[in-house]
Amino acid sequence: MKRFITTIQNIWKIKELRNRILFTMAMLMVFRFGSYVVLPGVNPAALDTASSSGGNDILGLINVFTGGAFNNAAVFALGIMPYITASIIIQLLGFAVPYFQRLQQREGESGRKKLSQITRLLTVAITLVQGGGYLTYISSMPGAVSGAVPPSIWWFSNIIILATGTIFAMWLGERITDKGIGNGVSLLITIGIIATLPSALIFEFQSQLETSGLILFVVEMAVLFLVVLATVMIVQAVRRIPIQFAKRMVGRGSSTIPVTGARDYIPIKVNAAGVMPIIFAQALMFVPAYAAQLFSSGNPEDVSSSSLMAQLNDFTSVPYNIIYFLLVVIFTYVYTALLVNPQQYSEYLKRQNAFIPGIKPGKKTADFIDSITTRITLPGSVFLGLISIMPAFAAGAGVNTAFAMFFGGTSLLILVAVVLDTLQQIESHLLMRKYDGLVKSGRLKGRSGVQGIGASM
Repeated sequence: MKRFITTIQNIWKIKELRNRILFTMAMLMVFRFGSYVVLPGVNPAALDTASSSGGNDILGLINVFTGGAFNNAAVFALGIMPYITASIIIQLLGFAVPYFQRLQQREGESGRKKLSQITRLLTVAITLVQGGGYLTYISSMPGAVSGAVPPSIWWFSNIIILATGTIFAMWLGERITDKGIGNGVSLLITIGIIATLPSALIFEFQSQLETSGLILFVVEMAVLFLVVLATVMIVQAVRRIPIQFAKRMVGRGSSTIPVTGARDYIPIKVNAAGVMPIIFAQALMFVPAYAAQLFSSGNPEDVSSSSLMAQLNDFTSVPYNIIYFLLVVIFTYVYTALLVNPQQYSEYLKRQNAFIPGIKPGKKTADFIDSITTRITLPGSVFLGLISIMPAFAAGAGVNTAFAMFFGGTSLLILVAVVLDTLQQIESHLLMRKYDGLVKSGRLKGRSGVQGIGASM
């Protein structure tokens, strides 16, 4: 505990780091404020009644990512998700379309600026489409729309407001990345997820205390701790492929001596795809509910008219979780194949005059790396699939649905990944500051360790 307090004091002493943290907190407060500003012409009381009556509706997952703004019909109701969708589309196009590949890999800073502009324009288009569907969802609720505003004006103005809210949220994320502690977009999603955690935890504590007692709540927290621990382990886990650099000659003439090549490793992450497979799979699982709501003729009861459609709209149902698990496993393999290029590793090793012991350079090296990646992707994909459906098991065990979402799925993976990355950013500032101070005092210390070549590729 003393070491933790000392670290907090060191963070506060560094002016640059302190300013970055305060700026990040201010931007996050602005984002949270926008989650409570209701769209004009919308009745919040009717929204509260409708949202409280929806049990395991898949739209509750969207509400978690927006920090409650979705059910509040706020200006940030769509949150940053349209920008995430546009970024994913551009990233996939970078793997398949030569024009986008050239922008990503060859044109440097100018290419990145063009991609950023294309992503923003695509974000606006996606927001307009999703905004129309969202307004259809709101207008289907009895008493949610005030009759004082003409329908045409209500639709036009609120679509513009929703698009503006998403663009402003995107701007907040960019400002946090530039002037804050980094990962602005990820932090906006994280703060939205965390915003619903206290109320869900308090409600679960009260309900368990009234029904089953305190013991069951303690068991739930222990299980949640183990799930978080396992998630951290799988996010950080790597398979190290040892490599060795060729021998080199040092000296001149008769004093020339051979020096054994240095040893290093290629770090292949067990979960190289990260949270992207779950995002892809969840985006596809949103399609049935979104289509049903869009063609429900303004009556929410039409969504549950089909038994299969109702099950695909319930994240605790068996069909939903079977399809969801399979999609996560498939997308994990697909996305890992797009990210990890064994041929690129092989060419890099050849340029660096390095090799894998016992493996011939060239195609043999590429095939070896490919086989290693394929084998470690299997447990990674299965784990991601289990994490994705863990909220359904928690809800089936009696945990309330709001708190069950934190037992797995995208929420837990995003929280773990962003928290770990933010801590790494803060640690880098601390180490840099310590390094400067030690140089000025005439003493120099460093941390020993071997660093893989994966980061440099």
